[in-house]
Amino acid sequence: MTTPHPDPITAFEEEKATRIVAYPTDADWQKTSTQWLTRAFEQHYMYNFSWLGRPVIQLPGDMVALQEIIWAVKPDLIIETGIAHGGSLILSASMLAMLDYCEAATQGTALNPKETPRCVLGIDIDIRTHNRAAIEAHPLAHMITMVEGSSIDEATIAQVKKIAANYKKILVCLDSHHTHAHVLAELEAYAPLVSVGSYCLVFDTIVETLPDGLFSNRPWAQGNNPRTAVWEYLRRQEEGKTNAIFEIDKSIENKLLLTASPDGFLKRIS
Repeated sequence: MTTPHPDPITAFEEEKATRIVAYPTDADWQKTSTQWLTRAFEQHYMYNFSWLGRPVIQLPGDMVALQEIIWAVKPDLIIETGIAHGGSLILSASMLAMLDYCEAATQGTALNPKETPRCVLGIDIDIRTHNRAAIEAHPLAHMITMVEGSSIDEATIAQVKKIAANYKKILVCLDSHHTHAHVLAELEAYAPLVSVGSYCLVFDTIVETLPDGLFSNRPWAQGNNPRTAVWEYLRRQEEGKTNAIFEIDKSIENKLLLTASPDGFLKRIS
């Protein structure tokens, strides 16, 4: 007879961890997941969703993973490259607002939502007029700052670093131009801003796994994409060419199975 675990919460977490560890060894499930993701990209499935009224171009599972990370890290600043319709900015801002609310509730203090010290900083080379207007009209707009310019332009990087200097706990999400060179340049510019224990999330690394030709209207493909940029950045890290040290948090992608970001959940460890 099995003795029940004295702590049911711990037991639940241990059971979950045991399941997740086994997922990568299920070859059939992994193959099926890749097939599903290929079809999802072919059909622009990730364009079907919104967050609090704004379109967000992400897989639902990746959105859940992002909220888990934000809740665990509790950042003061989230830096995002790539704005599009603004849904991801709104998602991040809503989580930061929830952190503010929960902290106020825990401390028994009044919450003034307009005085939050937390911020989402979005960067895009071309913030469309209609998207900017919709984001600025959103109830969470007071938590969002937008910078228009190339994320790898020296002036943009300097502006972001100046803003980031006012924050202690920083999370970074890279989701703009998906070529190897561009993402590598973003990693070199923004990964060092990530706080120890926080994450640099690199989206659409799945391009390396998907069939060549799927993105025929884009400059990225197998061998030239965010995942190859991550691998190169980590290789430079091993050679001692980076100050910030990251490791891939495989536990996140392992439990998701359906993710656009394999090898893209980078946790800063020092």
